[in-house]
Amino acid sequence: MTSAALQAARELLTEFPVVDGHNDLPWALRGQVRYDLDARDIAVRQNAHLHTDIPRLREGGVGAQYWSVYVRSDLPDAVPATLEQIDCVRQLLARYPADLAPALTAADMEAARRDGRIASLMGAEGGHSIACSLGTLRGLYGLGVRYMTLTHNDNIPWADSATDEPSVGGLTAFGREVVREMNRLGMLVDLSHVAATTMRDALDATSAPVIFSHSSSRAVCDHPRNIPDDVLERLPANGGVAMVTFVPKFVLQAAVDWTAAADENLRSHGFHHLETTPEAMKVHRAFEERNPRPVATVSTVADHLDHMREVAGIDHLGIGGDYDGTAFTPDGLNDVSGYPNLIAELLDRGWSKPDLAKLTWQNSVRVLAAAEDVARELQATRPPSNATIESLDG
Repeated sequence: MTSAALQAARELLTEFPVVDGHNDLPWALRGQVRYDLDARDIAVRQNAHLHTDIPRLREGGVGAQYWSVYVRSDLPDAVPATLEQIDCVRQLLARYPADLAPALTAADMEAARRDGRIASLMGAEGGHSIACSLGTLRGLYGLGVRYMTLTHNDNIPWADSATDEPSVGGLTAFGREVVREMNRLGMLVDLSHVAATTMRDALDATSAPVIFSHSSSRAVCDHPRNIPDDVLERLPANGGVAMVTFVPKFVLQAAVDWTAAADENLRSHGFHHLETTPEAMKVHRAFEERNPRPVATVSTVADHLDHMREVAGIDHLGIGGDYDGTAFTPDGLNDVSGYPNLIAELLDRGWSKPDLAKLTWQNSVRVLAAAEDVARELQATRPPSNATIESLDG
């Protein structure tokens, strides 16, 4: 990228900062220090431990962040663990009020931007976090969760995941009811991590725009976590937004096979393949010394955005880096300070400033506002659903 483009990128981000769809800082804080915020004070640089801290968020031009309140799908007590994650975000907001602004609505996001603070929203990653309970879904919304990814890496009783063996063929009747209740609440339906069949079923069921909080293009990198073109083609009619992710194993084809071997190496040493604790990373680094890792770059990610813009259109793109939820990042996008490098690369490729303003800020704010509009209409005519998985799926 050129130095002129990098300067122009930084200037653009002062006016239209990045809305990032997915950051796993709360899970990293849980795993590293059990939420001891003194031990990981993000007011100062935490380069040795984290991808994310306030100085680097500022350098990266981040204006709004969906903090993931993810918990692993194999945890026996997913609901209380999710509540602990929500509590972590609340502790962060209370500790850093000059920089992080609580946000529940699109209007809150705009107010934070005017104040020069980082709008902080929450997204639950995986329907296991509601334990097949619509009441629990409403409880999470009441606590501030504004999207839910329908699955994580494993199937749940009512939805198939992208990275598990097909079970129910997409969404069950109860799964479709979850989508409808999310629409009624104003909670965004997030289709990252779900099987393509689940994506299509959700698009059929929803009356509000959907998001992909951190997914890239399957046509560019054939990984099941990415979005097929036929699904991207449906976003204009739906109004949704696909937020490109940076995870090398999802964006670089050469990294797919390497990652499968690295994950198996972690499991063989007794670690979960998603673990990023210091002990797990020591095993990872030893594997990488023996087997050099294919390296993604800013250009790799830009290739995905070029293709996604061609298929879905500029009004349906966003950014979801997945920082602190991945062991490896692309060169130039090493942490949350790297967003200007991506914007500069796109400027060099001929993307206009109005188009980049949509990518970074406007599309993501619009989609939440649209979900709020749908919710207001539905709440006028539809009471809360008390359906159960037993009553709908048998």
